[in-house]
Amino acid sequence: MQIRASAEDYLETILLLSKKTGAVRSIDIVGEMGFSKPSVSVAMKKLRENELIRMDTDGYITLTPRGEEVAERVYERHALLYDWLVSIGVSEKIAAADACRMEHILSGETFEAVRQAYEHRRNG
Repeated sequence: MQIRASAEDYLETILLLSKKTGAVRSIDIVGEMGFSKPSVSVAMKKLRENELIRMDTDGYITLTPRGEEVAERVYERHALLYDWLVSIGVSEKIAAADACRMEHILSGETFEAVRQAYEHRRNG
């Protein structure tokens, strides 16, 4: 199943918020991502329908195992791309924005090549 970049961004945000606060509700996502409540509500419905998240009766959101797998992969890509961009002289602000876009479009092969080049450069 192909997961859209926007869904990946929501899953990554849920992952990071859950690590930071332990509990995530839609309003937390609104605050973090700056989207409207209706937009987040529609997105959460789609993520539930695709079995990427669960929402309990109190509105608390958790990632399903599949959702967590996607979120962790996206976050790993984002973190490595951000670090790599900063290491080659890109400002932190631009690196954060570019890493967010790049994490969704790079093929697995290209990402692995970037990872290897970055680790080689970092380790010596």
